[in-house]
Amino acid sequence: MDRIKDLLRRGEATLDHWGKPGWIGAMVFLFILAWPLGLAFLFYMIWSGRMGKGCNSRWKRNRHGAYQSSGNAVFDSYKEETLKRLEEEQTAFQDFMERLRRAKDQAEFDQFMDERRRGPAPSGEATA
Repeated sequence: MDRIKDLLRRGEATLDHWGKPGWIGAMVFLFILAWPLGLAFLFYMIWSGRMGKGCNSRWKRNRHGAYQSSGNAVFDSYKEETLKRLEEEQTAFQDFMERLRRAKDQAEFDQFMDERRRGPAPSGEATA
């Protein structure tokens, strides 16, 4: 049983090395060989995140969500600081976009209330 698990891990590592084309090629081969195997392989690819964005990225995350080490402590420290800064900038940008959406909603609501206070629209205008 351990030999099978080891073989599957090595196959997975080889396909990861080849990237998305390798995974798709293996899936097509399995569909040709036996469609249930190809379908199971497709589900595995989707479940494991190998068909998502960046599956062929050099900055692969391990299963715990942390990035793999490059082997150079200084570079890894720089990478960690840069990623942290980018996450902070993303959070700030998302907050900014939320404030913009809220301001737009407030302006639309104020416009609606102003029109409502003025009374009904003249009968010549069509209402939606």
